[in-house]
Amino acid sequence: MDVPVSVVIVDDHPVVRDGLQAILATDPSFAVVGEAGSGADAIERIASLHPDIVLMDLVLPDMAGYDVIRHFSNTAARINFIVLTSVAGDEDIFRAVDAGARGYLFKDMARKELINAIHHVHSGQRYIPSQVGALLAESLNRPTLTGREIEILGYLAAGLRNKEIAHRLCCSDSTVMTHIRSILEKLEVDDRTAAVTKALRRGFIRL
Repeated sequence: MDVPVSVVIVDDHPVVRDGLQAILATDPSFAVVGEAGSGADAIERIASLHPDIVLMDLVLPDMAGYDVIRHFSNTAARINFIVLTSVAGDEDIFRAVDAGARGYLFKDMARKELINAIHHVHSGQRYIPSQVGALLAESLNRPTLTGREIEILGYLAAGLRNKEIAHRLCCSDSTVMTHIRSILEKLEVDDRTAAVTKALRRGFIRL
């Protein structure tokens, strides 16, 4: 008898983890060996269990899922990650694939697609559905926002005024304005509201 594909499930919602376990339990070729609800727990469990596959959500309470993926891409461990998330921004997809994810699925996928994806990735292939591929192609023309610009976008999304942002960053109002002008130009929008809307849609920031 073939050895089952060992799987670790990482998601901060227990109901989601239970649902995935129930799906995989219907197929004897899989064995769920562990689960985690945070990035820190995921790193610990994956390092100790060495699973064949990790089903990884991107939105975790303590860190982004792609940071967990990147942690293992920088080690000798060979872990196959499949992102399973409701996040659909092209920047999120780019970061996950760039970190080393071998598959990318949305949580509304059919049960059969999840099973197919695990088998594909376990056999050494990538599993990138066409709609994900289209978004990934869009990210090839992604604006190169700096870390400071992304930080300022977060403050704009929180409703902070220029003076408040300047106080947070210990810089002048004019410096903040320079960053905002750069953000508007890179995102090809006319005002800060449109910039925040586009940044949220594409996954540069989250509320």
